[in-house]
Amino acid sequence: MATAALTPTVDIKQVAKDILATIEKEREREIISRRFGLYDRRETLEQIGDLLGITRERVRQLEKAVLTKLKATSEDLPHLSEIESIFIEHLHAVGRVARIDHLTSKVSEVNDDRHQAHVYFLSSLTPKLSVIGENDDFHHSVAIAEHHDEKAVKDLVKGLVKTIKTIGEPKTIQDIHTETDHEHHDNTRALATVSKKLTSLKDNWGLMKWPTVNPKNIRDKIYVVLQENKDPMHFSEIATAIQESDLKRSDVTTQAIHNELIKDKRFILIGRGIYALKQWGYKKGTVADMIVDILKKESNPLHRDEIVKRVLKQRQVKETTILLNLQSKPQFKRVAKATYDLAEKE
Repeated sequence: MATAALTPTVDIKQVAKDILATIEKEREREIISRRFGLYDRRETLEQIGDLLGITRERVRQLEKAVLTKLKATSEDLPHLSEIESIFIEHLHAVGRVARIDHLTSKVSEVNDDRHQAHVYFLSSLTPKLSVIGENDDFHHSVAIAEHHDEKAVKDLVKGLVKTIKTIGEPKTIQDIHTETDHEHHDNTRALATVSKKLTSLKDNWGLMKWPTVNPKNIRDKIYVVLQENKDPMHFSEIATAIQESDLKRSDVTTQAIHNELIKDKRFILIGRGIYALKQWGYKKGTVADMIVDILKKESNPLHRDEIVKRVLKQRQVKETTILLNLQSKPQFKRVAKATYDLAEKE
């Protein structure tokens, strides 16, 4: 589904203002505007109750009554049908459900807290849209009611989180979609954006707690850079890559990168300042350690050329460095021309 580039035909804030004006009692208008944060930050039932001199329960009752009345007369509210059509068209384009901030970016030239509050308020008034309240698991969102009510959205999102947990590693939405029964991958993506438990990095989606999609510290950012590069890198190259990335750490220093590489077991030094990921099959140790490991696995001595070839698979060093280790370290002995074995083989 292609994303439509539509322009709202009416002023969202003005429509909200006109609808508020249809509420006869000033106290009820005050409650609605404050609860949705139409002109300032959203306020709690208790805060509004203290301001108006009534209990928080009375605020809740009045809010519910006003919204119920507005919804019952939604067809008669000024310009709401036009707003409704615009919202639904955009929601169809992005997968039938969207976070409020994402929808606001499509229907308004300004995408700040106030405009998002107005979009959320207007979405709450029409029976053709379902709103999903924000909590620890979900972002403020809106869906096309014909396809998803609030419970359906939450159930689908929970199912998607469970699917990604089962997959166990970051994947593209297209790959994740194949493990679901959603109609289209746009719907899968839209549902993923609603969840506070999911996030993405370079279009790979995973759990918020996974550092591969949500790197929080320098070490995690190093890991992401190396994983993306798919080849070993010098620590200065890693620092540059992080500085030029969108990983929100543009001020990181080369020395800080080097310090973190030394501390983390995920990273293996394989040359002068060159690091690789342990998961690629690299092992920690000196060149001499590599030679010992190679000879231990063999029942017979090896020619130096074979030893060099195998060490170079683990280390980015000069051949002369490997030969110097063979000739000078007491762990090794020459047993024939250019052929070596362990000095003391188990």
